[in-house]
Amino acid sequence: MDLDAFTAVHSDDWKRLDELVARGRLSGPEADELLRLYQRASTHLSIVRSVAPEGTLSASLSMRLSRARTRLTGSRSNVMEDLANFFVHSLPAAFYRVRWLTAAVGAAFILVAWLTGIWAVNTPGVLAAVGSDEEVRRYVEEDFVNYYSENPAASFSGMVWTNNAWIAVQAVAFGITGVWVPWMLYQNAVSLGVSAGMMAAHDRLDVFFVYILPHGFMELTAIFIAGAAGLRIFWAFIAPGRRARTTSVAQEGRSLMTVALGLVVVLFISGLVEGFVTPSPLPAWLRLSLGFLVFAAYWAYTLILGRRAYRAGYRGDLTARDAGAYLRTA
Repeated sequence: MDLDAFTAVHSDDWKRLDELVARGRLSGPEADELLRLYQRASTHLSIVRSVAPEGTLSASLSMRLSRARTRLTGSRSNVMEDLANFFVHSLPAAFYRVRWLTAAVGAAFILVAWLTGIWAVNTPGVLAAVGSDEEVRRYVEEDFVNYYSENPAASFSGMVWTNNAWIAVQAVAFGITGVWVPWMLYQNAVSLGVSAGMMAAHDRLDVFFVYILPHGFMELTAIFIAGAAGLRIFWAFIAPGRRARTTSVAQEGRSLMTVALGLVVVLFISGLVEGFVTPSPLPAWLRLSLGFLVFAAYWAYTLILGRRAYRAGYRGDLTARDAGAYLRTA
């Protein structure tokens, strides 16, 4: 087949198709004409592909048909609408769903850290096992505070953000194992408790809280949220209810990976606080207040927008169109 001759014969139809696609509004007859031309061009593409599937004409017709198909069916959604729906409905609803489990995880974490700190202070040999007297003294008097200012604030914030976001994503992704989240939280709680114990043993517990809490209010809460989401996925596997086990895990996994995506944003804000507020020369009360305001803003977002979105039927999952159908089981 002579492709040049084929193009010359049908180019008017293709140009007319382009004109209709480019118009703002179409009348009824024009919409019918667009559909007819789309079907005709589809036939032309099939013919061309039978001769030259990788040719320029084939690629040109594919692009033309793609634009026409979008015009006929409508675009799926606007990017800005998707973002608004995510932050106004999906994300707060997903946070709201794990609010009580987040609080339970946080309480268990704080209890373990507190008991570890008491144990470290009151048990002979614990602090000695951490390091020599000189190493502990240097940590308490220099290293603990210098950690927050030894690097430029911007690069330190970025490092903290990526590290914590990676931990949060792992907690959600590997939560189905049932052991990853408890082990990760236990390790971090013990580490925090030992650090607090060293500071308390040298009468510097006030310094510990002044440097931990400004960013720790939100940073630790974010880790508790990630742990709660991971445990929720694990429970969906253990107790699927009336759903098939695979369906249960798939639905919870999709819904709660929304939490992981949202925590990337939350931890970015927490990282900014840790990089720019925690080591700043601002008064201690102001640093603590700024950190607490971020923490309070998160809970207001979750409890107000989250409750509203949850009652409206949002769960953080994909839409029915994207998630697909599933088989109900008794």
